[in-house]
Amino acid sequence: MRFTDLIFDLYGTLLDIHTEEDDAVWDKTALYFGFYGAHYTGAGLKRAFQDAMRDREARAGQSYECFPDIPFEQVMAQLFRQRGVTRDADGLGVNAAQFFRILSIEYIRLYPHVREALDALRGSGFRLWLLSNAQHVFTEFELRHLELGERLDGCFISSDLGFRKPDQRFFRALLDSRKLDPGKCLMIGNDRETDIAGARAAGLATLYLHTNLTPPDQAPADPALLPDTAPADCRGWEYEGSDWSALPGLIRSL
Repeated sequence: MRFTDLIFDLYGTLLDIHTEEDDAVWDKTALYFGFYGAHYTGAGLKRAFQDAMRDREARAGQSYECFPDIPFEQVMAQLFRQRGVTRDADGLGVNAAQFFRILSIEYIRLYPHVREALDALRGSGFRLWLLSNAQHVFTEFELRHLELGERLDGCFISSDLGFRKPDQRFFRALLDSRKLDPGKCLMIGNDRETDIAGARAAGLATLYLHTNLTPPDQAPADPALLPDTAPADCRGWEYEGSDWSALPGLIRSL
């Protein structure tokens, strides 16, 4: 077996999700703030959130291109404090963040056969890791809801570390802390710029999945790079679609 460790992206790779952070979501979140004495309009809360996020990124000395990731719940807690609500502001920030997320989700579901595929891959001896550009305050509970967490050997979430893919520090956080050999790791993701380019720069082989959540400007999978037809020396395979039923067998064959 060429690979010992499989590293997965989450959104668009294992999980299909659609969110709408529209005015109604901000209005209802502002109502939640008001229940605890922190009074905002929906538009005012959105502006305050955006201003606070920009300020935190500037103080960190990072621009968007430097791939920062600021914890959502910390900003929400800051907005409670700005309105004089200091008692359990951190806990209220977590609750407000999760409330906001739930309101914004139109649907959340696994792609077909994901659970069965992960079980089959783990049964074949692979270790399974998650490396996701995500907010811990959202993702921890979504993994629990979808019964994914217990199927993984470890989860690395960008908001916990303050940077995200394709930043090499994010890949190194997993590789170094778990003492993984990059040459025996396969990164599986749906974004050529973050998952695939970042993994290749870190010395990992890659499997690009072109799914409905792949950025629309990115090309479909190249048929010449399918796992069962690619050249023998290939370290960058591609696959079209998000049905996981065939992927365990293809991955085992690499």
